Amino acid sequence: MLSPETLDTIVHRGVSDIISRDEFIRLLQSGRPLRLKMGFDPSRPDIHLGHTVGLRKLRQLQDLGHQVILIVGDWTAQIGDPSGQSATRPMLTHEQVMENAQSYLRQFFKVVDRDRTQVVEQSEWFGKFTLADVIGLTGRFTVAQFLQRSDFAQRFAEQRPIAITELLYPLLQAYDSVVIESDVEFGGTDQMFNLLVGRELQEMMGQRPQQCFMMPILPGTDGVQKMSKSLDNYIAVDESPADMYGKVMSIADNMIVRYYELLTDLPSTDLADLERDIELDTVNPMEHKKRLALDITSQFHDPAAADAAQAHFERVVQGRNLPDEMPEVSLASLREQSNAPDGAIRADRLLVAAGLAASNAEARRLLSQGAVEILPSSGDPYRLEGDRAEVSPAAGDVLRAGRRRFIRIVEP
Repeated sequence: MLSPETLDTIVHRGVSDIISRDEFIRLLQSGRPLRLKMGFDPSRPDIHLGHTVGLRKLRQLQDLGHQVILIVGDWTAQIGDPSGQSATRPMLTHEQVMENAQSYLRQFFKVVDRDRTQVVEQSEWFGKFTLADVIGLTGRFTVAQFLQRSDFAQRFAEQRPIAITELLYPLLQAYDSVVIESDVEFGGTDQMFNLLVGRELQEMMGQRPQQCFMMPILPGTDGVQKMSKSLDNYIAVDESPADMYGKVMSIADNMIVRYYELLTDLPSTDLADLERDIELDTVNPMEHKKRLALDITSQFHDPAAADAAQAHFERVVQGRNLPDEMPEVSLASLREQSNAPDGAIRADRLLVAAGLAASNAEARRLLSQGAVEILPSSGDPYRLEGDRAEVSPAAGDVLRAGRRRFIRIVEP
């Protein structure tokens, strides 16, 4: 039997909903190892901290002796889950999917125990599917049932396209649960429809229906929208220690407690004290964030690297000093890549050429935010404003974008 404290952590902390919570608790207390299903579509090769909310829950249950079954969605990823999308997604090739999968797995096992995880690919069963199998599967549900899903319903009402392949997506995910005989399936709140289809299909096919375990969506560093790479408010699992620490330090103050709750093992009693400190403003939020940043960075890097990241932040960001080491780029290379062989260089092109922005759009965003500075080898630093601004860099100057990105210009 689990202790009340352990049970409370499992079913409440970092949990949005469990269907059915009472049945899940009964299964936990039965002493039988449960088959925990987590599926992922490697449509992208990286994981951010928002994904780790569910992975941490899997690890907690692994440590109690339960079995994780990780399904590589090499078929569903080619369709793309339409959840939250307003248009049909482009299909990926199988080669793209499997390349992404390798990167995903490497990051996945930074949280979940590799030795206690069974990894399977959908192609093990869908590769043998016939047209008769597909028709048999689709015959168990109606279009009306699937139009209850919010994104489908909205697009149908607005007379926007819904591909037949998108309607197949929840069925394929549900069939995965049947094949592996899932006891519990994990996903975000945006996955509730898909998880419930799996539960229903299992019951239709004579299995005990799986429990649906849904985690909350982690807000991004802006504290408003969900963490997303496309919104540039994410913290990637593969970030360098300095970048990970610095990005955690950039979160909104009203997200401090939420991040502690979903991303750390801080005891619940300490979490309550932390929340009270913030409400009463008895401690500078910066101190809580520094503890949080050190905790999270230590989870994905060794403690020495996390300590070095904190020292870097204190010296460079808080102390406004230059880092001890930074990348270098030659002035000749900057001029060549900016198409400015002589004279001044346009600011947005300079940032892209220096590698401080991935695109002109990102460069313009940084400039509009006043986040770009020139630190000349002699003289006072000055800020660049406006993407059409021009600058005449010199060897020895340092370009700074945001709080953490620097590059030194050297002689040709």
